[in-house]
Amino acid sequence: MRLRVDWRASAALVGTVVKWLSVPLLVPLAVSLYYGDGGVAAFVVTILVALAVGTAMERVGDIQNIGSREGFLMVAGTWLAVSIVGALPYLVAAHGIPGVAAATAPMSKLANPANALFETMSGFTTTGATVLGEISFDRHSHGILMWRQLTQWLGGMGIVVLAVAILPELSVGGAQLMDAEAPGPGIQKLTPRIAETARALWLAYAGITAVEVLLLFGLNQAGFADNMGLYNAVAHGFTTMATGGFSPEAKSIEAFTGIVQWVIVPFMFAAGTNFALIWQALTGDLDELFGDAEFRFYAGVSGVFTAVIAGLLFAGPTLDVAVGPVAGEAEVSLRHAAFQAVSIVTTTGYASMDFAQWGEPAKYVLFLAIFVGGSAGSTGGAVKMVRWLVIIKSLKRELFTTIHPEAVEPVRLGGRALDESGVRGIYAFTAVYFALFAFGTVFVAIDASRIDETLSAIEVMSAVAATLGNVGPGFGMVGPMGSYEPLTNATKLLMVGLMWVGRLEVIPVLVLFTKSYWQD
Repeated sequence: MRLRVDWRASAALVGTVVKWLSVPLLVPLAVSLYYGDGGVAAFVVTILVALAVGTAMERVGDIQNIGSREGFLMVAGTWLAVSIVGALPYLVAAHGIPGVAAATAPMSKLANPANALFETMSGFTTTGATVLGEISFDRHSHGILMWRQLTQWLGGMGIVVLAVAILPELSVGGAQLMDAEAPGPGIQKLTPRIAETARALWLAYAGITAVEVLLLFGLNQAGFADNMGLYNAVAHGFTTMATGGFSPEAKSIEAFTGIVQWVIVPFMFAAGTNFALIWQALTGDLDELFGDAEFRFYAGVSGVFTAVIAGLLFAGPTLDVAVGPVAGEAEVSLRHAAFQAVSIVTTTGYASMDFAQWGEPAKYVLFLAIFVGGSAGSTGGAVKMVRWLVIIKSLKRELFTTIHPEAVEPVRLGGRALDESGVRGIYAFTAVYFALFAFGTVFVAIDASRIDETLSAIEVMSAVAATLGNVGPGFGMVGPMGSYEPLTNATKLLMVGLMWVGRLEVIPVLVLFTKSYWQD
């Protein structure tokens, strides 16, 4: 019996990505140098570690020996490796370096390695769950917070997709790598060469990010958003298009004016759209976008959630929060409903207000939205629209064939009959997804009771669903203005695993733990 996986080739590819992680680390290093509020040493140390570790790993094997099995291992290993290396700036900034002054004011929460890893995994997987609690430039340097936001932007379209786009050596086996990492049932090949497809996706992603940054900063210059300076505009551009939700503001998007909230909504919606469709629309093929069955379903579901929540907020009790009264205020109700519905459906996780203050019906509707997710090929997480659409169509077929047992009725999507193995795969994914949700819920509840931590059922379920689905905030203690920091290290490490598995669409990670994957 021998291994069927060339793990050395996978490790070498992981090393290449880790080595090149030193390049984006130059961005927060430059920000730290510009603002002069600490963080320089933390990024210098991390850059040196990334270069050393990555170079050493590259020498382990031959990257030419890459197939689908090696692709699964490389992609899963890459996300773990970059999250571990990416946690170093937090740890160094929190502990300092012997003989060198601490990077910032004490960051006790990030001194805990479990917290630092949680924050980095949450960043790279674009989850947006945080252990920081109170976020301010008094406690965290501009560079540290910029790294936090940049991890989400890098993870949004995908670290491996970026690597395939810019590193020629990864074009070998690039299709397998992108298919293993792609956020959805599959990735659409836009050009004859897979590396060109990766570049096209990242070009669309970066271009829309730049448009949002310019719009947000333009509002600041026009006097509509005094606190949306260039730093905040860049930070929110990074974390909107990544459907990440990290913000340098403790109150998230509640810290800004209503017009800023309205401007961010369509960008969150775009981030939850299949980027292959966006690329085709940008190149002039609008029919492909509006004729896509998943896109129409995505728009309809987002509209329904918005309308239901808006009605509940408008008719509900007046909310005594910083944003003022909501009940009876049409524009306010619609704005917060649209913002939160799109934010949660696309798994962005921003908050225009503390929705923990909402009435119970509105909160439960929002809880359901945590499981929906954006489109396949988007930066969103959770189950994904296309899977729900196929499930609905297959259930409709079952009802039809129950009445007409002799009929042969394929499941169709966009006029195309789907392969039955693909339909079974979607049911398998959904079953495993909810099994992980159930296991995580039981684990967190037991772990909380072990230390006499009082957590309500919705707090436990929303925390697990929000980390597995890469959504970010839940309800109660882990709500949009709360923090995951009070949870035990065991629970936080479990959630690190859930974020990792959820970002990579569950199956490519779980397959690594099967005997048949490794053995001949």
